[in-house]
Amino acid sequence: MPRLLSSAMALRRDPRMLKLPPYLSLVCIIVGFAWLLLLPLENYSRRTYISENALLPGQVHTYFGGSEQNIFRAYRREVDSLESKSNHQINDRLEIFLKEVGVKVGRQNYTYHYAGNEHTGENIYGILQAPRGDATEAIVLVAAWKTVKEEMNRNGVTLALTLARYFKRWSLWSKDIIIFIPPDSRTGTQAWVDAYHDAHDSRYIAPLPLKSGALQGALALDYAVDHRFEALHILYDGANGQLPNLDLINSMVNIAGGQMGVHTAIQGIENHSNSYQDRLRTILRGMMRQSLGLATGPHSSFIPYHVDAITLQPYGEGWHDEMALGRIVEGTFRSLNNLLEHLHQSFFFYLLMHRDHFVSIGTYLPSAMLLAANFSIMAIFLWVKSGQASQTKLQTSGNAKVQSVKETTLAASSTLERDLFLPISVVTICQALSVIPLFAFNNIPASILSPTFGIFTVVSVLLPWLISHLLALNKATVQQFQLIKSFSLLFLGMSLATLATLNFSLAFLVGMLATPFTFVRTSSNLTVRLGLAGLLTTIAPPVLVYVSSQVLEIPVLDILKESSFGWNVWGMYTSIVVWCVWWPSWLLGMVNVVGSPIA
Repeated sequence: MPRLLSSAMALRRDPRMLKLPPYLSLVCIIVGFAWLLLLPLENYSRRTYISENALLPGQVHTYFGGSEQNIFRAYRREVDSLESKSNHQINDRLEIFLKEVGVKVGRQNYTYHYAGNEHTGENIYGILQAPRGDATEAIVLVAAWKTVKEEMNRNGVTLALTLARYFKRWSLWSKDIIIFIPPDSRTGTQAWVDAYHDAHDSRYIAPLPLKSGALQGALALDYAVDHRFEALHILYDGANGQLPNLDLINSMVNIAGGQMGVHTAIQGIENHSNSYQDRLRTILRGMMRQSLGLATGPHSSFIPYHVDAITLQPYGEGWHDEMALGRIVEGTFRSLNNLLEHLHQSFFFYLLMHRDHFVSIGTYLPSAMLLAANFSIMAIFLWVKSGQASQTKLQTSGNAKVQSVKETTLAASSTLERDLFLPISVVTICQALSVIPLFAFNNIPASILSPTFGIFTVVSVLLPWLISHLLALNKATVQQFQLIKSFSLLFLGMSLATLATLNFSLAFLVGMLATPFTFVRTSSNLTVRLGLAGLLTTIAPPVLVYVSSQVLEIPVLDILKESSFGWNVWGMYTSIVVWCVWWPSWLLGMVNVVGSPIA
């Protein structure tokens, strides 16, 4: 054992060991990216299944139809007559409809402020008390007046009113049913859910006059098409990349496809061949939506409160009508009505590649963790390297007074004391500066948002040169530049490793974009220095925002307004990752490239 320990200590001091970390970091990057590409293969995915036996999806006979279609048409005429009315006028009429059914009705006013704009509205909802329940649990049916695409949700609202009348006639319900009709799919749902859980700001959002029990699930209807539909698109992504319990999606697919014969699709891919290309495309689309952190439908506001929810969106031209969708909703509510406890047995962290295939967190998480490990490995490597020095040995030969100089690098035989004050100060100041864009882009008015972003982009490009000039005036050494990079990479690696467990897609995306930070360094060659600076400038957060606006053909102002809206309404933390994690790491990476340390 002593001999083994001495061998290990000798190996630790071997200069060749310091050559391994950069290659090890490169291996982590390549394997992490390749890991993601392997996920769509059959050997790495799993077929979906129902974990909660109490759901029993598709096991009951649904009765919605027949004479209910006449009631649907009558409600449809009433809803069409309200198209040009104001929010309060619409709710006055909807309140009459709900009270005629025999449910208790509540209304709620709310106001949101974002990018200097004010958004006000009024929600209306009705609570159908369960004949066999004690008001301790509830299921929510959401039908926003405006769809996700800002179209009038004619058939969605009409179907919700028709189902409210239909559900009232049945005595089998053990959970209350809440019929909720917000004015839009973005703000109304968030205000209502926040107030339901007493997490609202009473200055801008009114409390709910009526409440039921704990919400066990929610189903939203986004049904704007005026013709018979071909299939159902299931929207399941929540704010900040959160997802509902997989059992809810599996139950919906089972009920729609197995019982009603309605095809279902996810991530907007209507014709999914279940090939490798389609599976990979589905995963990448899901990851992109999760990484942005935006809400994708009315259901998204429920998920942060651990209320499993999805949105159903009919599409295409086929032979299915509103009665078929009503039976799907009935079957889903009957399944949720069977629950004895909250959905918990299936997965909350997953990547769907097909409606029948998924990848669990234990399979896909290593890819993001490897990217995060790459930064941590290089941070430790730079820390060790900063404490080592190069020595010059002079050898003198006798009376001839001829000296021969031999330079040898002794990686472990000589150590240096680390000067930490300047590196820590630079890293701390850059991290503190990140608060400025975070606050500005989420609070300033939309009228000056675009020019402010342009000024910030120019400042971001010039700031590394200014910092490197100040470091040159303070005679920063190579060791101090190494420590600056070490601290920056260590913070980035720790942040991404933590983020990967919350939002895998965002951590993976930032990790891939930030990989050049691992290998860039100062150079005495001006051409190399300018080339590396140009490379890093192309992956700067402000530059990528401009590039994304051009590729997606979306004005930069709209992207900034959407980010401000997500921050102020949905509590979206993507901007924190962009401005407080990614941007300062880029800034410090640029400082290392354009800086000129003294020997």
